[in-house]
Parts: sequence; C-alpha cells; structure tokens
Amino acid sequence: MSRSASLYVLDSNGHPVPASADQIIATARRHLSNRVRRGSPLSSPQATRDYLALKLGDRPSESFCCLFLDSRNRVIEFVELFRGTIDGAAVHPREVVREALERNAAALILCHPHPSGVGEPSHADELITRRLRDALQLVDIRLIDHFIVAGGECTSFAELGLL
Repeated sequence: MSRSASLYVLDSNGHPVPASADQIIATARRHLSNRVRRGSPLSSPQATRDYLALKLGDRPSESFCCLFLDSRNRVIEFVELFRGTIDGAAVHPREVVREALERNAAALILCHPHPSGVGEPSHADELITRRLRDALQLVDIRLIDHFIVAGGECTSFAELGLL
C-alpha cells in the first residue's frame, strides 16, 4: 500500500502544515540557486536545465538572460539583460559583449523564456544567436549554449546543432 508524500512547513504556532505548491516551488528555486551560484561549476547539462527551468519557466513575458562563466565553466553571475513583451525582447550584441567583458567572463550561456510554452527556436532566435556568437568570438569569449525555456522544458541550441 503506497502513501502519498507531503511536504510540510511550520505555521505561526510552530505546528507542521502541508506546504502549498508556491512554497514548494520557492524552496526548489532557493535550493537550485544555491547549487548554481558564484564559483560553482556547472556539473551537468541537466543541472543547468533544471536551474534555468525554475528560474525562467513561469515568466509572463520574454526576457533575455546570460549565465556568465569563468575559464573553468564556474558561474560568475546570472543576469537578466533585456526585458520584452509577451512575444519578443530586443537584444543588443554590444551590450552582451560589454557585460561579459565587465565580468571578465571566458564563456557564457544565453537563455530566454518563451511564455507561449513553445520551445522551438524562432528564426529571430537563431539569427541573434549567430550574431552574438560572432561578436563574442571577436573578444575570445566562448558561447557554450543558448537555452529556450518553455514552461518546465529547456531546448538547447547546441543539441539542435544550431551553434
């Protein structure tokens, strides 16, 4: 006989009560943020996916973010660089390069949510990725991947052969 597992939090009197979905998600976000913080190596593509899915999966509008890395692929910082509307965000390669140089990044991972829930890269996504890759190569910064986060799923440009 199986029992369903529940997570609990303490109420104002110190008594355990079942945690809400929002409390569970907030706790998972904190846990993953602690695992992927300054100086932490990205241990696997799946750890990166999990972190980005929780970080960006519920965004109501598009934004464009970078995960700046050092020469050993350790996290320097996660930064939201541009915010957009429900179906687009203007991305400026000059600003991405400037931010990477300011942080002395050796590599970076691009990421952005698709609030529509469709993880397929658009033509505009492919174009900006190529422009950013080319701009970053000029200053010897590696573009490791570009992830599209659609709900809880992450689509990798590297895995699709688009990098």
